[in-house]
Amino acid sequence: MKTELQALLFDVDGTLADTEDVHRQAYNAAFKAAGLDWVWSTERYHQLLSVCGGKERIRHYVQQQGLEPQLPADLDEYIAGLHAEKTSIYVNLMTAGGVPLRPGVERLIREARDQGLRLAIVTTTTPANVSALFRHSFGGHEGDWFELVAAGSIVPRKKPAPDIYNYVLSKMGLSAAECLALEDSRNGLQAARAAGLKVLVTVNPYTDSHDFSGAAVVLDHLGDPGNPCHLLQGRLPPGPFVDVNYLRRLHAACRVD
Repeated sequence: MKTELQALLFDVDGTLADTEDVHRQAYNAAFKAAGLDWVWSTERYHQLLSVCGGKERIRHYVQQQGLEPQLPADLDEYIAGLHAEKTSIYVNLMTAGGVPLRPGVERLIREARDQGLRLAIVTTTTPANVSALFRHSFGGHEGDWFELVAAGSIVPRKKPAPDIYNYVLSKMGLSAAECLALEDSRNGLQAARAAGLKVLVTVNPYTDSHDFSGAAVVLDHLGDPGNPCHLLQGRLPPGPFVDVNYLRRLHAACRVD
């Protein structure tokens, strides 16, 4: 017996909005404020995005570059301070200019809510970053739009581990078979798949070279009237844009091995 689609589970960075380069700028500004000569170029940040979580990303860079001897003995506390400063700078950047939502995002969320689908945020980014995006790009609080917001270190292991998806499914009382995840990266895809979910991927300039084997479909974006999306991988083209009817058909047509 087929299980009907009940909920959409959204990643944030790169999925709802192209925030990644704002994050990169905030990291660089935090490093400068701390008196460090670290500069993450676009190419470097592209590589670092393979590591999920801000503090984890900084630690990976420190270890990769052999920088531990130059830093305080309590590395965890030092990295936490750097990351807190980066988060503050990111929120200020969002406040100053905001980041446009990706094509089709607001349209689809409004339609899904109107048609009774349950909505959740499933992200490894810091809760303050989520709030900043919604306040300055959606014009409201994330809780006004989503039933559940799972963000940051709410679970011990970040994507590509499935922990945060399993947490959301448990909190919402849903099975993986009743949901569809929307992601933009290989790590996000792996996390959702490991939790048993079907996954729609929309790529961005930081993830368009990722291996998305196992995704139900891969698109350049969700599309809008006058701004059609394009099928990059998969067998079910959405037409000019993704709507709830398409998501229901995609969910029904796909199986998770």
